[in-house]
Amino acid sequence: MTTWTPVGKVNDFAIGTAKAFELEGEAVCLIRNSNGFHAVADACTHGAVSLSEGTVTDEGIECFLHGSEFNLETGEPKTPPATTAIEVFKVQVEGDGDNAVVSVGI
Repeated sequence: MTTWTPVGKVNDFAIGTAKAFELEGEAVCLIRNSNGFHAVADACTHGAVSLSEGTVTDEGIECFLHGSEFNLETGEPKTPPATTAIEVFKVQVEGDGDNAVVSVGI
């Protein structure tokens, strides 16, 4: 069963940014890009550093330490040196406009 946790309103997150949260004992990175909101585990599978400190693209997030980029839909690494996928979580937006609530499902 998925537990939904509200993390903020749409206008709290600028496009092209990532933010770390601790939800249900999991370190989660919430990303907003031009395609919407995405949530993944907040640890690179290669260097074990926070992905929320990386660079957001339209398809992924790039680890700041060694440059591995991860697909936001599947968690699969798109570039080396990472070879293991990161966990992907569900995101829902409820309401309309900038005040809609963003929640992450664990």
